[in-house]
Amino acid sequence: MKGRDVLVKALENEGVKVIFGYPGGASMEIHQGLTLTKKIRMVLPRHEQGGAFAAGGYARATGEVGVCLATSGPGATNLITGIIDAKMDSIPLVAITGQVPSTVLGSDAFQETDIMGATFPLVKHSYMIQNVAEIPRIINEAFHIARTGRPGPVLVDIPKDIQQQEGIADFDVSFDCPSYRPNVKPSVLQCKKAAHAIQTAKRPLIYAGGGIVSSGASEDLRAFVKKTGIPVTTTVMGLGSFPSNDPLSLRMLGMHGAVYANIAINHADLVIAMGVRFDDRVTGKLSEFCKNAQVIHIDIDPSEINKNILVDIPIQGDVKQALKILHGYVEPKKDIKPWIKQVQDWKKEFPLEFKLKKGEIVPQSVVSDINKLADKDAIFSVGVGQHQMWAAQFLDFEKPNNWLCSSGLGAMGYGLPAAMGAQVAFPNRQVINIEGDGSFLMNIQELQTLKIENIPVKNIVLNNAHLGMVAQWEDRFYKSLRGHTFIGDANFAEIAHAFGIKSESISDPKDVVPALKRMLKHKGPYVLDVKYPYNDKSHGHVMPMIPGNHTYLDTCLDASTSLRDYWTKKGLLP
Repeated sequence: MKGRDVLVKALENEGVKVIFGYPGGASMEIHQGLTLTKKIRMVLPRHEQGGAFAAGGYARATGEVGVCLATSGPGATNLITGIIDAKMDSIPLVAITGQVPSTVLGSDAFQETDIMGATFPLVKHSYMIQNVAEIPRIINEAFHIARTGRPGPVLVDIPKDIQQQEGIADFDVSFDCPSYRPNVKPSVLQCKKAAHAIQTAKRPLIYAGGGIVSSGASEDLRAFVKKTGIPVTTTVMGLGSFPSNDPLSLRMLGMHGAVYANIAINHADLVIAMGVRFDDRVTGKLSEFCKNAQVIHIDIDPSEINKNILVDIPIQGDVKQALKILHGYVEPKKDIKPWIKQVQDWKKEFPLEFKLKKGEIVPQSVVSDINKLADKDAIFSVGVGQHQMWAAQFLDFEKPNNWLCSSGLGAMGYGLPAAMGAQVAFPNRQVINIEGDGSFLMNIQELQTLKIENIPVKNIVLNNAHLGMVAQWEDRFYKSLRGHTFIGDANFAEIAHAFGIKSESISDPKDVVPALKRMLKHKGPYVLDVKYPYNDKSHGHVMPMIPGNHTYLDTCLDASTSLRDYWTKKGLLP
């Protein structure tokens, strides 16, 4: 068999159903091989970055390994943003790149790039295949490494002459890599210590992250909460791991999280951190974060434990297994009723809300409206910016894997291709991409992929002619001096029409709900361009907001009031 055909067969053996790939000189042999398979769907993105993000969206929505494919040189380097996005958010991804023939490696041949060297700090592992016989083993290892332990991206680079070379391959392979043995089994002793701390705590709080989703531990978390009665707040990666509307849910915490969630975690006497990495957008000023609480940290990656926050009870291992062990040792928390009442009072005092403005579309209201109109199992994708945070604040999630968000990297241009990947995985479900105009423009070429491949993603573009999040920071910290954040008006309905996609543009608030209904009713892809003015005096800013490296007391409740000011006036400042 040719190397290319060995590769395709090895991918079939790993259960690959979809590959997002863009051909070029160094990868066209692989594409020739893929035309012969009946088991793998090949989706042609219109940019390699779009392909990498689509593979990531596919992986987030399914929990399976996403696969992208590119040629050498610029094709390979265009995958890098999608690769590091997968690394930072712990998404299982295998990126396959064609490479110049091995006979000219190191000679600066046409479109030669050391993609292994370029991605070395961005992947869990990388390979360059050097002969046909090792292809099955390497592909098996790549997928095993991508999906096990802390999930992440793996790169496989294949020189063109190896793709063309004929050889005999043995597909009867099993994983045998002694240097890769991630510990997934939590210490029972540490779990017992944690259970004791939980039983003695008076103000416990669960802080859940993306690890709950990636380990498939959502049901275990819900069972644990049902038994103990402990309230839950999640990171942006953890949305959907616990039902948003459950009475014990505090929704999202952090820079733009719910005020009550940030107050609660800083008043807790025990923080149970599950599958999180104490990101700066959550902690703010590290020295002040939860400084009076004991911390239990459950994480599969030992390097995350004590990295940012010194913890009292570390539990290294799979959070799903840890929850099962803990469940057997904890008892219902009957002594935390005063704490639960206090938390509920904070929820009533500081609700996530917005104000409507006569004659003007309010973007938060658009998100709230689509939340009511969409199917309960709809998958939502977002780009990066204000729209991303409004979506995180005002969408409700009952299940995991329904939220696609470039969280750690914060890559603009993520929303459309990620939604595309999820829709390919689930062709009969609603997949809705909520975008800002700046983010949408960055991978707008994927509209052609939606059209040609008949991928019915619904796109809502919140269009205020600004790079809204950067402009918000300019308003708050740079006296509204605009440093190139006005990007101008664009009619995305006309652009979508040029691609042959059904679309419309609206600017009147009374048109929002009817337009959303028309969009959802349409069978194919759709672009709804929602025009509204950027307004720093009312709904133009994402609120609440904790400024970078500040504490929860510095939360901006609105344009002029901080939580510190609010509590000082009431005589409640801690």
